[in-house]
Amino acid sequence: MCTAITFQAKDFYIGRTLDFEISYGEEIIITPRNYCFHFFEEGTVETHYAMIGIATIQNDYPLYYEAVNEKGLGIIGLHFVGNATYFSKQKNKKNITPFELIPWLLGKCKSVQEVKKQLAQINLLNKPFQKNIPLAELHWLVADRNCSIVIESRKDGLHVMDNPIGVLTNNPPFEQQLFALNNYLHLSRKEPENHFDQKLPFVKYSRGMGALGLPGDFSSQSRFIRASFIRSNSVCNLDEVESVNQFFHILQSVDVVRGCCEIEKEKYAITFYTSCCNTNRGIYYYTTYQNHQIHAIDMHKENLYGKKLIRFPMIMEEQIQWQN
Repeated sequence: MCTAITFQAKDFYIGRTLDFEISYGEEIIITPRNYCFHFFEEGTVETHYAMIGIATIQNDYPLYYEAVNEKGLGIIGLHFVGNATYFSKQKNKKNITPFELIPWLLGKCKSVQEVKKQLAQINLLNKPFQKNIPLAELHWLVADRNCSIVIESRKDGLHVMDNPIGVLTNNPPFEQQLFALNNYLHLSRKEPENHFDQKLPFVKYSRGMGALGLPGDFSSQSRFIRASFIRSNSVCNLDEVESVNQFFHILQSVDVVRGCCEIEKEKYAITFYTSCCNTNRGIYYYTTYQNHQIHAIDMHKENLYGKKLIRFPMIMEEQIQWQN
């Protein structure tokens, strides 16, 4: 369960919720330009664009959930269980494993258009990082300030689809997520008008009735619709603080609260963290389920010419500011 969005203000932002029942020790990771990436089938890349995102570290390797590079390109991976399919090694293709896709593309590409060219050469390889770490079934939202796409590797091959709404959740496949918006053309930020029967004395008994019918459950299709409507109707000032604040408010609309989504007895999915990255400035913001204060890390304040990963553990504890 995850929701990813893009957001255009003065700068361009991309981020997500990560909704799960357990944590894998996520950290904010900056990969500098000279960190050496070893790819299973495509050799070693010693220099590349720097990137920042959230990952777990295994054997000094960043397994990125999402990241943004120094050129303003962002990629977010979301669970796509039951639909994601990966393949055996293919000749005349770049054989990239799913966990290598984010560093491969962000290390080489400045834009979505360059990503599309790379994808034409890529086969997503069915090979886990380690035997005890199975491959996650994923699809990906890729965006820059000009456009957004979705990448899905399914049984019939690799699909690269334009994403005009700038939102992605989990299942069903993206075309079906997008098509379902047709059922909500009546939603509006404005007060509703009587198209039912002019002779009936309808009463507008509350504000916000233009959005009656907006789904409120936690299913991936409902979260897609809710996030799409709220993002599309969002209005805010263009300064950095206001834009970041608005971004988090949009994603709060799809927060999963402990107790509302039971995975098994006394085990619940929650929104472990929410992230937002200013792709123009390389600033990564995040909150966690236990800590609502927004924390920020600026990749450009670090040495981006280094060879070692730069790690920032998440601050998990709630920070309450007392006023008396």
